[in-house]
Amino acid sequence: MFSNLIKYSLRSFKRQRSYIIINILGLSIGIACSLLIAIFVLNEASYDKYNEKKDLIYRMVLNGKIGGQQIVGAFTPAIMGPTVLEEFPEVDDFLRMTGSGPTIVEYESRIFTEDNMIQADSSFLNFFTLPVIMGDPKRMLNAPHKVVLTETTAKKIFGEESPVDKALKIGSDTVPYIVTGVIGDIPENSHFDANIITSFLTNPRSKSPEWLSNSFSTYLLLHPNTSPADVDKKMTDLLVKYVGPELQRYVGVTIEEFAAQGNKYEYFLQKLTDIHLDPSIEQEFKAASDPKYLTIFGSVAILIVLIAAVNFMNLSTAQASRRAKEVGIKKVGGSTRGMLVIQFLSESFILSLISLLFALLIIKVSLPYFSNLLGTKLELDLLAAWYTIPAMLLFTVVVALLAGSYPAMFLSSFNPYEVLKGSITGNMKNGRMRRVLVVFQFAVSILLIVGTAVMYRQISFMLNKDVGFNKDQLIVIERAHVLGPRWKAFKDAAREIPGVINIASSTAVPGRNNNNNGYLIEGRNDETFLMTTNYVDPDYLDTYGMTLASGRFFDESHATDREACLVNESAINNFSLDQPDLTRILRPRDDGGPQPLPIIGVVKNFNHESLRNPIQPYIFIFKGDNQTWGYLTVKLAAQNYTETIANIEKLWKEFTANNPLQYYFVDDDFENMYKQERQNAQMAVIFSILALFIAALGLFGLTSYTVEQRTKEIGVRKAMGSSVTGIYVVISREVVILVSVSALLAWPLIWYFAGKWLESFHYRIELGLPVFIAGLAIALAIALMTISYRIVRAARVNPAQSLKYE
Repeated sequence: MFSNLIKYSLRSFKRQRSYIIINILGLSIGIACSLLIAIFVLNEASYDKYNEKKDLIYRMVLNGKIGGQQIVGAFTPAIMGPTVLEEFPEVDDFLRMTGSGPTIVEYESRIFTEDNMIQADSSFLNFFTLPVIMGDPKRMLNAPHKVVLTETTAKKIFGEESPVDKALKIGSDTVPYIVTGVIGDIPENSHFDANIITSFLTNPRSKSPEWLSNSFSTYLLLHPNTSPADVDKKMTDLLVKYVGPELQRYVGVTIEEFAAQGNKYEYFLQKLTDIHLDPSIEQEFKAASDPKYLTIFGSVAILIVLIAAVNFMNLSTAQASRRAKEVGIKKVGGSTRGMLVIQFLSESFILSLISLLFALLIIKVSLPYFSNLLGTKLELDLLAAWYTIPAMLLFTVVVALLAGSYPAMFLSSFNPYEVLKGSITGNMKNGRMRRVLVVFQFAVSILLIVGTAVMYRQISFMLNKDVGFNKDQLIVIERAHVLGPRWKAFKDAAREIPGVINIASSTAVPGRNNNNNGYLIEGRNDETFLMTTNYVDPDYLDTYGMTLASGRFFDESHATDREACLVNESAINNFSLDQPDLTRILRPRDDGGPQPLPIIGVVKNFNHESLRNPIQPYIFIFKGDNQTWGYLTVKLAAQNYTETIANIEKLWKEFTANNPLQYYFVDDDFENMYKQERQNAQMAVIFSILALFIAALGLFGLTSYTVEQRTKEIGVRKAMGSSVTGIYVVISREVVILVSVSALLAWPLIWYFAGKWLESFHYRIELGLPVFIAGLAIALAIALMTISYRIVRAARVNPAQSLKYE
């Protein structure tokens, strides 16, 4: 009997070969998707956790509200860190940092362009755990014009030569910087990038006593066992002590009166390891990732594994009639139900383990693509931690139990008497459970399809929406301060270049972080108003193609325009300025007296930030001749713009002693604002296709089984005169119904979750019926294409052959 049982099992395995291949393929893809997403999620969650003191480091965050405008950002005055260290015994140390943006480094007549330079206090290495390759950590940044290089940058500039004590010219600074050390490269999973770190004391504002000038990031190192909440509470008294007098000086109100007007000015501490996953806080370094995407993709990973597991259940239970006699014979031979359950679960575990091996191979091949897609370095290091391999084996066991439990219980429950008599076959053909599982698979697939379509529609909407100015053929030249007082002469010379339509100078440009400043309005001295501030020259409006709602723009021929301003429509509406031409904005001055700026025009609203945010009040002030910092924006003709840029670069080098020209296209920069959404949408497309593919695999297997079970029925129908089309309609009708039911179940979930996702965008699309219908149509098309070949092939078989089928 034992030898007969082995022969029957081998024969059974041979007949199940195609189903086993489908199961392994589906599980491999499902496990690979889940592990890829897990690697991505763990990478995002690992930011700044390399720091040994990470649990004691906090960043200070300004939480302010002025004139109804809310600002939550990691911005503090230079005086904050030293004062807190002196007055708060809970604080061990402070660190101030600020980004300096792109810069030029010169060494022995060789010029290098560097994108990531920061300024930091000498406590930098006390906060961030980085290897010191050369130099004394305590003296690296303790005086002005000292610079530390990362290992990669040091090799790029100096090669194998020791850089310590060498002099570098950085930017337009005429004082050379002395290299005092070399440190390891900043890890990718840090919330900031830096390859050059200069002393914070070099910054002219490093010793500024102004408390209302919030321009820098400040970090605090707390004593062990110190509660950050205790420090937060002490901040209130500190602000009363120091900010209060400045409010009285510049705004003319006490801090109590300021708060009574509905304003707010406070600070709180944010844990270092929370920075990367908190996009609600503005910052000058890397953009934070939105944690909702981790939740979305984590859910997608679970759903894809469930789809693969459902395939396994479906195909296993569908083949129950083939294994029924095996179960019956084993039970007659003395096997208990528990023994059979263990056997079937063991088979499930073996298939899951094989699938895991294939999944690891898929990940090995695809990981470089996903790293490039996400702009980060994703790695799968099985030996990185002792628990990695055990965790994967545990995951395999969970998948095996998930996929194999129901089939094992179902198959082991057969009554051997009924099985061997053949009376159980009819009951197995009902397949109610299989229909439920197919509905689940396609409901998930439709949810992913429509969710992805909504993502792409929103991204397309943001990229193509009229933002209130013309983004096309605009380039922004960075580091305009290099020109110094010759910026006007450069503008005049650039206008003579063929292909240059216009050129403007400004301290801010749309799409980049701008200064937010507080202002008063004449006659309303009991209120303070927050506006984004931009100092511009008279060519700014025409260069950007902005439109006036009323009044006029700045004009060099009007001497009074140097003491005037324009505001946008949002300022008019938010501040209830009924007669803007008769209104004067009061700008605080260093001497304490407000400077009146009459409004000479109103600019129509334009999106100077991401479309996630509403348009905030904006003020344009005349850019003085001595204001050399900021940007130059050049409007190019559409033809031969490459040649035009080359000529601009040549002119730039003439004006800047051969300094490299650094510029970017405005339309590209705006697209980059939505980089995270675009990357996540691309990932969603990939996983939606894979989820649909897994579901289609299962459907193909089930259709193959159904066709086998109905072979005689097909032969009878063919003999009675049914056409191939008629047979196709009869067999495919059930699939159409099941996919339609899946859509009806998925649509409410899509409406809820897609609506929640869209709420994070101030400007957003409407969820219309077409996108839901499209999801159903795609799922139906895939399902019908999946089953068509198998059904048509069976329907074309000679009925005489079909009627002989057993």
